[in-house]
Amino acid sequence: MATEARTHTQLDSFNPATGELVGSVPTLAPEEVQAVVDDVAGVQPFWALLPLADRARYMRRAAQAIIDDLDGIAELLSREQGKPVNEAYVMELLPTVDALHWIADNAEDILGDERVKNPQIFLKQKKAWFSYEPLGVVGVIAPWNYPWSIPFGEVAIALMCGNGVVLKPASLTPLIGERIQTIFERAGVPEGLVRTVHGGGAVGQALVESSVAKIFFTGSVEVGRGVGAACAERLKGSVLELGGKDAQIVLADANLPNAVSGCLWGGFANAGQTCSGIERVYVVREVADRFIEGVVNGARELRVGDPLGWDTEIGPMVSDDQFELVRELVDDAVANGATLHCGGPTEVTGFSGRFYAPAVLTGVTHDMRIMREEIFGPVIPIVTVRDEEEAIALANDSEFGLGASVWSLDRGKAERIGRRLEAGMVWLNDHMYSHGACQCAWGGVKHSGIGRAHSKFGFYECVNIKQMVWEPSRTRNFWWHPYDESLGRAMDASAKLLYGRDADKWGALRRGAVPLAKLGAKVLGRGR
Repeated sequence: MATEARTHTQLDSFNPATGELVGSVPTLAPEEVQAVVDDVAGVQPFWALLPLADRARYMRRAAQAIIDDLDGIAELLSREQGKPVNEAYVMELLPTVDALHWIADNAEDILGDERVKNPQIFLKQKKAWFSYEPLGVVGVIAPWNYPWSIPFGEVAIALMCGNGVVLKPASLTPLIGERIQTIFERAGVPEGLVRTVHGGGAVGQALVESSVAKIFFTGSVEVGRGVGAACAERLKGSVLELGGKDAQIVLADANLPNAVSGCLWGGFANAGQTCSGIERVYVVREVADRFIEGVVNGARELRVGDPLGWDTEIGPMVSDDQFELVRELVDDAVANGATLHCGGPTEVTGFSGRFYAPAVLTGVTHDMRIMREEIFGPVIPIVTVRDEEEAIALANDSEFGLGASVWSLDRGKAERIGRRLEAGMVWLNDHMYSHGACQCAWGGVKHSGIGRAHSKFGFYECVNIKQMVWEPSRTRNFWWHPYDESLGRAMDASAKLLYGRDADKWGALRRGAVPLAKLGAKVLGRGR
């Protein structure tokens, strides 16, 4: 069973499938965190001086460093977090290799100076552009459910933007966090540019309260709200990904076998321990019976077992606490009238971990806890609805708004429904895959958080956007001192000539000719 055992000097990590010790890492006292941030801040300016093309080369080297240790990292992910080894490759490792190449290939286009056009006739002589500059040191507080891919992408983009990074891994998966630092060190980034700090919540809080310029946090709403408030008090930014209660809407014209398969993967991958996993299904009554039958039969066929086994599809819950929460929510739903078709606590021969077989519920209602709270386990509650309008209303009836999916062969209809869903991401005939595609933005609305990771918007979260303007200084600005009546009259005429009704323009020109001429003389330095 996965537990957290601490001394004053180390944090032990245990295999959630077997309870065996996987390894240990040294911890810091909270008061030591600022010194780490200061050390990174001492290295960061040299890194920021590197041209984008040079930083991109380090990203590609990091990708190769992952490939060189692919099997070892996959095994560590399975042993420390409990993720089936195939999911370690598919959902964590390959996406980060691809992300590093996308970051390297696109950073110059995203972060290079961006010209700003001046359409105003009176600004034509000026040249303007956006400059994207590093923040300094960025803090990343990582979750345990995707302990590699979530922080890795954030660290990589922060580095590409010229920042240093202090990473605080989840206490259940510290070794994976250490391996992230190791990968960038093997890629040759300056020593000390990426540092990892370990400890409990107090260490994370110390990182938030330190001099880091921004915090990327993935975790619970309760903790995330505190992180955001602490950052706001210090007038620095935060990106918060706080979980979800993703809905799947299945319409009558959906490719039903595909919708069933998507439901099984979206709800049960990583033993359901996924922020954007499917946690609610709304299926229209015309196809509800066939859909439910397909999901129940598919859930029963999923293999629960050793996460290192190639044919294992459901590994252990990461901890006793997580297992008990899932059991509590399912028991509460059944006690209040829901029907459990399959799944529940189960044992795997030779393993002492807490395993939960994929569960499917029907007869659930929106006043049940299981439809309001995050499950974070392999459980799919299914609700039969009259039509798409009821499905939309129920899907939006949640404090969360991370992702959602619509399943229909009518693209226009699916898009119209998708635009009405209160979510940061909507997939049509798919679910949650885009976290593995770095060009796509990731983040939610409502209690699912603020800000975005990945994509160009993830880059913008890691930079100061500076407005730069060049004035060739051959003329004076007409709005400079001194003021007189001709300035106001010229502005009146200009507004009507440039933006007014056509019928008013001749009169405006006639009345404004003299004031405009005086203004021209002032601009050329020939008038007062």
